[in-house]
Amino acid sequence: MASFGMVGLDWQERINWDRMRKYRLERAREKMKAHGLGAMLLMYDENVRYVTSTLTPGWNRLKPGLRYAMLCGDDPPVLFEQGDIGHQIERHSPWSPKENVRWSYAWIKGAAGPASLQQVKKFTNAIKQEMKKSNVAGTKLGVDFIDINMIKIFEEEKINWSDGMTAMMEARAIKNVDEQEALRMVGAIGDGAHWEFMKFLEPGRTENQLTAHIMEYLYNIPGMEDVEDVIVSSGPNTWPNWRNFSDRIVKPGEIVFMDLAALTWNGYKSCYYRTYCAGKEPTQEQKDIYATALKWLYDSIKAVKVGATTKDIASKWPSAKEAWGYAEEDQAAANLWGHGLGLAQYDQPVISRIWSLDHPLEIKEGMVFALETQHGKMLEWGVRIEEMLIVHKDRVEIISNFPVEQICVVDPMPGYSTLAGR
Repeated sequence: MASFGMVGLDWQERINWDRMRKYRLERAREKMKAHGLGAMLLMYDENVRYVTSTLTPGWNRLKPGLRYAMLCGDDPPVLFEQGDIGHQIERHSPWSPKENVRWSYAWIKGAAGPASLQQVKKFTNAIKQEMKKSNVAGTKLGVDFIDINMIKIFEEEKINWSDGMTAMMEARAIKNVDEQEALRMVGAIGDGAHWEFMKFLEPGRTENQLTAHIMEYLYNIPGMEDVEDVIVSSGPNTWPNWRNFSDRIVKPGEIVFMDLAALTWNGYKSCYYRTYCAGKEPTQEQKDIYATALKWLYDSIKAVKVGATTKDIASKWPSAKEAWGYAEEDQAAANLWGHGLGLAQYDQPVISRIWSLDHPLEIKEGMVFALETQHGKMLEWGVRIEEMLIVHKDRVEIISNFPVEQICVVDPMPGYSTLAGR
């Protein structure tokens, strides 16, 4: 049972962060060895965090090489932090051995220009030193990121490198009890954000005003680190789903949906759509379209169980041709969709008719993912809904609890819905 308390207490154990840190590190090590890797070089922030439990600041994300980590054999992870920030790591993250905090050698995706190769040489020498120190020199090095500069220097230095991202994806796919509790908290925050959106939504407000309001709401929550996006779309922006926001004014009676795309609480992320109608009851056609999308969603949720596959789930959805007359499934990418949630918004499994029918993955206990469906009328209006869930041994726990049974009607004007054709 979730306590939904946000801070640590001496009288109640909530999330056991120490247990979580140890679980993640050892799971990464287990998968590293299972894939025949002697060491892993981790440059994506979700993987660095998974093994070191240190925070990548927002300005540092999507810039592989500013900070990175290595996991070598059975030794503790080594963190290469930017510049002298390592002194703050020593202060804030005492579980990281002081002697295992280094400074990084960055080339900023090539922005260092002709100095990039020089920096990658220093970077590679440091990697070799760590592998030698841990007695794994000459073994296969798993990497989660590679660029043209690394390929060149790795070849010169005879680094035996291979895919390390698959090992990390497999590690991150199964959440322990503490990660599950963190994701319940994410769901509860999402519930509150949708309630706040419902109260703030009204005709005359713009999509960006609605987005800004929810951003402010979220950043006032303790433990909130980042909000990757709050998607607010209205009217014709809802179909096809633009997945964005603008300065468009919401008019009376329009469909609006809001998605909490990766609110990030203590590293763990959301994805959580709900559909609203501003100022009037939706039409019967809109209700019917919503009922169809809801059926698609819950049919797929009912297919989720330990031992089932992503094919079983994706098979519950119609083809892109059946639903919208599209020639290929890729034309409807993410319209009927599922994706793992954790330190990244795309952990395994990712579920789609594009690939799940031919390349199924097994659903396992401890997986946490979102399922989402949508439907609508071209360039007029559309609906989208999404649930987040935890897979248990004998059941599925839904952790998104804002009402979903029908379109959420906000402040309907008496009599407005009786005007035909509006």
